Amino acid sequence: MEPKKRKVVLTGGGTVGHVMLNKLLIPGFINRGIEPVYLGSKKGIEKEIIGATSIKYYNISSGKLRRYLSSENFKDIFKVVKGIGDARKVLKKENVEFVFSKGGFVSVPVVLAAKSLGIPVYIHESDITPGLANKIAGKFATKIFVTFKRTLDYIPSDKAEYIGPVIRDELKRGYSKIGYELTGFNPDKRVMIVMGGSLGARSINQFIRNNLDELTKEWQIIHLCGRGHYQEGLDTENYKQFEFVKKELPHLITISDIAVGRSGSNAIYEFLLNEKPMILIPLPRSQSRGDQVENAEYFKEKGFAEVIQDEELDIEIFQQTLERIDSNKEAIVDCMCSFEGGFKPQELVDLLIRKEAEE
Repeated sequence: MEPKKRKVVLTGGGTVGHVMLNKLLIPGFINRGIEPVYLGSKKGIEKEIIGATSIKYYNISSGKLRRYLSSENFKDIFKVVKGIGDARKVLKKENVEFVFSKGGFVSVPVVLAAKSLGIPVYIHESDITPGLANKIAGKFATKIFVTFKRTLDYIPSDKAEYIGPVIRDELKRGYSKIGYELTGFNPDKRVMIVMGGSLGARSINQFIRNNLDELTKEWQIIHLCGRGHYQEGLDTENYKQFEFVKKELPHLITISDIAVGRSGSNAIYEFLLNEKPMILIPLPRSQSRGDQVENAEYFKEKGFAEVIQDEELDIEIFQQTLERIDSNKEAIVDCMCSFEGGFKPQELVDLLIRKEAEE
């Protein structure tokens, strides 16, 4: 009789950041002879990303978690309850060893289902302060791994463990030659990479495009504008748009002298590990729970970045910020070089397997 195949459940969704780490872990589990299975929503971005892999994907019901009063909250309670039932069926059917959750609304019923079945749960929190989903799910977790040391202040010490960012090796293996071929840029002129996230950032996109004439006097600009935000007729010898990049990203980062964008933790740590000084324009608190504002201020405090608040973004302030980075670039890069920490995806897989063996 063949030995029973080992399995784990991965979950998380709603944003690319809640899915990409899980995707990076898939090869590591397979290399260790463990089959990863994914539990996600029926229509979320996780279905698109994980659906492109070879692993099993199960749809479960999930409700949105709101911090404000809404009649929809009552309806969503039933969606979460149904999601718990959906998840329990899958967890029992697949007989998994543990659950790894990256956060997002869909993860909550999965974690609650796992807890009800006595299955260990490991959570990863990327931001300084946990999001609402992880605040709820964290109460039922075996261990919560965090990206920022400061996050340890917000999680019970018996559950929290600092590991730093999870590093994508390929982002440090870019080639300048390919980067210049992709853009057609001049190697003798400085390059700015602007990244608004997978869906783009409307205010940043608009600012860059409104000020192209001024900015391209000194800079060549790589603009990762987000899917559906490409604007015809703007590309020039100094300005190149991409809606979304995958294998091209390491080469584009390699030729860049400075990075501009939002302050989601995945992106800013990628720029840190590539030693690219940053101008961070966090998603404002009026449009978020404030996690990006906290991330940006932390990076400024550490000497890795300058920060411009979204509502203050104009060409004069932006140019002044560029000048500050220019005059302090050596010190900024020195701070970045001194950063210690981080896990490769395979190392995180090994850590999870080891933790489970110790339980």
